[in-house]
Amino acid sequence: MRVALLIACFNDTLFPETGRATVGLLERLGHQVDFPEEQTCCGQMHFNTGYARDAVPLVRRMVQAFEGADAVVCPSASCTGMVRDHYAGLAGLAGDDALRREVDELAPRVYELTELLTGPLGLEDVGAYYPHRVTYHPTCHGLRGLGLGDGPERLLRSVRGIDLVELEQATECCGFGGTFALKNSDTSTAMLASKVRAVLETKAEVVTAADNSCLMHIGGALSRQRTGVRAVHLAEILACTGQEAAA
Repeated sequence: MRVALLIACFNDTLFPETGRATVGLLERLGHQVDFPEEQTCCGQMHFNTGYARDAVPLVRRMVQAFEGADAVVCPSASCTGMVRDHYAGLAGLAGDDALRREVDELAPRVYELTELLTGPLGLEDVGAYYPHRVTYHPTCHGLRGLGLGDGPERLLRSVRGIDLVELEQATECCGFGGTFALKNSDTSTAMLASKVRAVLETKAEVVTAADNSCLMHIGGALSRQRTGVRAVHLAEILACTGQEAAA
């Protein structure tokens, strides 16, 4: 399968290792991965803060960048949801029927990484090896937006050497929510404290998720408290195959 990587600007800027892991994993599984260099932001930041019309040019750019790919993979549930759930409405807001047709053609081919693996590719065991105690946080966009279900956990349970421990009250939001964490900092901090307590109670070495935005929020608190618990994107765990994972 020819797969195009929608890296998400958040990952591209702050967490490039997630993009490298996604490419390495898919190539190991026998798929060709392309990276359209003309891609930029998906427009989620504009849309979520009330600047919907300003997001329309970004929609146009994205549909052009990913034209012709068999599938588009994104290691971000929130950006995947933006394309699938909101691009059609933005095309309608612009009154552009041609853009709406392009969006309708693109959106069904855009998958979050674990969704692509367990769905069209029909995989659970991707040949990963990760000898660490890990707990999984299902992000709101993945759980409630995309409906990923237990797909990410099935992939994790198939990783050799892993000790996957359940996170109590896992479905509770971590409190990030993009600008929510800035505009409602007190509430966000309280939600984060609850999530961090739950992570620490698992005695895990690593907390993982399908969105680096949530992991940055959780991982920042874990780092500031010097807990020793690392935040690692799920793609990076699935990309590990050998003894180097113990490092």
